[in-house]
Amino acid sequence: MKLDRARIERLVPHAGAMCLLDEVLEWDEHTIVCRASGHRDPANPLRSGNGLSAVIGVEYAAQAVAVHGGLSTSSSKPELGYLAALRDIVFSVARLDGERGDLVVSATRVAAESGRLLYDFRLEAGGRELLRGRLSVVHK
Repeated sequence: MKLDRARIERLVPHAGAMCLLDEVLEWDEHTIVCRASGHRDPANPLRSGNGLSAVIGVEYAAQAVAVHGGLSTSSSKPELGYLAALRDIVFSVARLDGERGDLVVSATRVAAESGRLLYDFRLEAGGRELLRGRLSVVHK
């Protein structure tokens, strides 16, 4: 089941240009795969004078996790979560804005216990890995 940007905006705590994902390509109980194109936009709100740092890829991943959480709950209002920790982040590029293709953002839930979630994530473009890592989310 694909989801468009309007539905994504209802599932993340960001709207307008701060909603970084364009589309959910696929998802299931454990995994979500999204597409994003705004990394090429000179008006991207997270872009600095030096471009869009690859570290911003973590925000793309966090938004994919938020969408996955919203889709995985039976509640009409998803539970608010906070990015609590990052681990094992590996960058293959310094910047995202130089990537010509769309970003593919994937996240896989590897653990869920007592309001804490652990996800492995990966960003790629053109079949090439840009960054990967692990993030944890704590629900309020």
